[in-house]
Amino acid sequence: MVTGAGPASAVLPATAPASLETADVIEGSYPSMPDEVALDVASADRLDVSVGDTVAVDSAGGSPPLGEALTVTGLLAPSSDPTVAGTVQVLASPAVLRETTGGEAYPANVQVHLAPGADADAVRAAIGEIVSTVESPTGGEVTVRTPAEQTVVDVAALSSGTDVLTGILLAFAVGAALVAGLVLSDTFSVLVAQRTRELALLRCIGAERRQIRASVLVEAAIVGLVSAVLGVLLAPGVMAVLVMIAQRTELGSFAVLSVPPSAILVGVLVGVLMTVLAALVPARAATRVAPLAALRPSDPVPGRGRSGLLRLVPGLIALLAGTGLLRSGALGASLLPGVAGGVLSFLGVVLLAPFFVPASVALVGRIARPLGVPGVLASVNAVRNPARTTSSSAALMVGVTLVTMMMVGAATARTTFDAELDENYAVDLQVAALGAEVPGSAGTGPDDVAGVSALLRVDGVESAVELTPALLTDEDGGAQPVYSVDPQELAGVLRAEDAALTDDMVLAPQSWEQREVTLDTRDGPVTLPVTATDSVFFVPLVSTATAERLGAAPDALEAYGGEESVAAGALEGVAATTLDAYLGTTVWLRLDDGLDADAVTGVQSRIVAATGLEQYQVQGAATERAAYNQIIDVMLLIVTALLAVAVLIALIGVANTLSLSVLERRRENSLLRALGLTRGQLRGMLAVEAVLIAGVAALLGSLLGAVYGGAGARSALGGVTAVVPAVPFGQLGLVLAVAVVAGLLASVLPAGRAARPPPGAGLATD
Repeated sequence: MVTGAGPASAVLPATAPASLETADVIEGSYPSMPDEVALDVASADRLDVSVGDTVAVDSAGGSPPLGEALTVTGLLAPSSDPTVAGTVQVLASPAVLRETTGGEAYPANVQVHLAPGADADAVRAAIGEIVSTVESPTGGEVTVRTPAEQTVVDVAALSSGTDVLTGILLAFAVGAALVAGLVLSDTFSVLVAQRTRELALLRCIGAERRQIRASVLVEAAIVGLVSAVLGVLLAPGVMAVLVMIAQRTELGSFAVLSVPPSAILVGVLVGVLMTVLAALVPARAATRVAPLAALRPSDPVPGRGRSGLLRLVPGLIALLAGTGLLRSGALGASLLPGVAGGVLSFLGVVLLAPFFVPASVALVGRIARPLGVPGVLASVNAVRNPARTTSSSAALMVGVTLVTMMMVGAATARTTFDAELDENYAVDLQVAALGAEVPGSAGTGPDDVAGVSALLRVDGVESAVELTPALLTDEDGGAQPVYSVDPQELAGVLRAEDAALTDDMVLAPQSWEQREVTLDTRDGPVTLPVTATDSVFFVPLVSTATAERLGAAPDALEAYGGEESVAAGALEGVAATTLDAYLGTTVWLRLDDGLDADAVTGVQSRIVAATGLEQYQVQGAATERAAYNQIIDVMLLIVTALLAVAVLIALIGVANTLSLSVLERRRENSLLRALGLTRGQLRGMLAVEAVLIAGVAALLGSLLGAVYGGAGARSALGGVTAVVPAVPFGQLGLVLAVAVVAGLLASVLPAGRAARPPPGAGLATD
């Protein structure tokens, strides 16, 4: 017989008609008798149960399982209801359901299946009139909803009426769209530059400026439409794969794929609109040069731009206002002004980029000059066209800023939670009620568990100490429950630095208000000082020697319902069996250093298997830290994967910038080749130029991301706990290295195109 559900179970009634039954039997059959049940297949695998086996379901209040054996008739597909995800899903008769709830069972909802051809609105109105006179057993309001409306209500309840994750992902989607727009602008600049003579010839034979401009914009609209449609088709495919992976996990079994028409429409519109907007400046540039001038074999004049003042004033205003809001959100632990300040200040940074990005590239370019002629030429060429350098650098800077912000924010959150857990928990793990039968659990008797020695044999456990329960009486006759422990053994498991136990004292949690405790002993009243720790999850401790010296009054157990009087043993006046059953034996564990979330979960599972206790009885700072880190890691993985796409798009912009430079400097590069510059040196010059652009953009993005990540963490977590700043220098270094390597890769094709033709071909006039 298998005792199944325990505290983590969901028992559902097997009384629904076939048309309304949501449980899907994939093996066996539905239960039809009072002593039959069906389990979800995931829980059946975990409990090693198959069709035909018998199980027992725990009753209400932690009482023993139902007396009669319940036969498993079928295995169910995991429920799509997220509220029961991760639980043992049991389909049983109303009798079993009443037993699990203590005799009372109130329906959560009543489902109605309409007859063919029925008027749904009329039926809904009729039902509404009926339920308006019905009072809910739980005191809530009885409402009538369609399945779609109920789904919206359930989702809102799960997210507390807010959808923070969607907002975060949409914010990163906006960032990716901005990066794509900057890269698209560079791309169309390359295309227009390649067709400069062709467009000028069209002008010479009668084409007007507006016609040339319109042709470029129509081309952009077509490219945007095709690309947006492909993207909209690709996104559901990627999500379908992710949903399939999630459905294979226990907590993600409810995941389903939903593609609302609005998402398709918005995706296509954004793609087309962003592409057309990105092509406006190149389209204008296509008509700016006079036809005859464009037909002459002359190099184009680098664009200097005359909109410096238009960028400077709004950029400074946005930067100053955003910085003020960001600072206010960080100091006041308010997320809304923090997010608004981050967006506004970053907009100011992008507007002001032409004023500091070229200067930064020129400054860093001095490092390349020792490389010889290629390095000197690369440092000069990188800032020859400041507007183009700024555009490609800004695109990469946006992506790197967002990636770095998430990394710094995640590292700060992880460090903050670790500090909070270290402050609240004194030990890594606490095994409660070891060796004592605990109501509502699958606990084992004292003879079934070897105690501390068994736990020390668990892989991952470094040290362990058993806390022995004791009752000491004060001078007023009241009982004071404490635990006795050897101070040296305790020091081997404690993580808290302020928790040091010595003789003739009480080490208590911070919730204790007493500064001293006066106890009534055989030798008269004895006063012990109380030292409070900073840990919240702590129990009052005395040393074993102190407990032996003080003893306890014979009637100490009467306050806790004990029937035995004085038991033999070191703690006189304490009935060990009765006291263990009430307080339970507790063992504190210290785990090996450096265990990750999966390793901690594995240690917890091995302890549960070794002791027969429930998982909730093996908890502590390690499991809490593992849970927080797992959530942070998943969020970071998702967001980093999304932002990697933006970084990839930005690196395409770097390649476009180099391609345009190759086109504009064709005669110059050929002249350098004629003067003795080798193909390898020419490729090296373009590679260094790409590294300068990508490296400076990544460096600036890392600095901005670190600021935004730290401020964002303060805004989000400052109201909960003291934020401990953390900067993952290793991860940031990896981002910088990836940007440099990607810049080198982005230079391969443009460099090959520049070095391929012989010098004479490049110097020849068309």
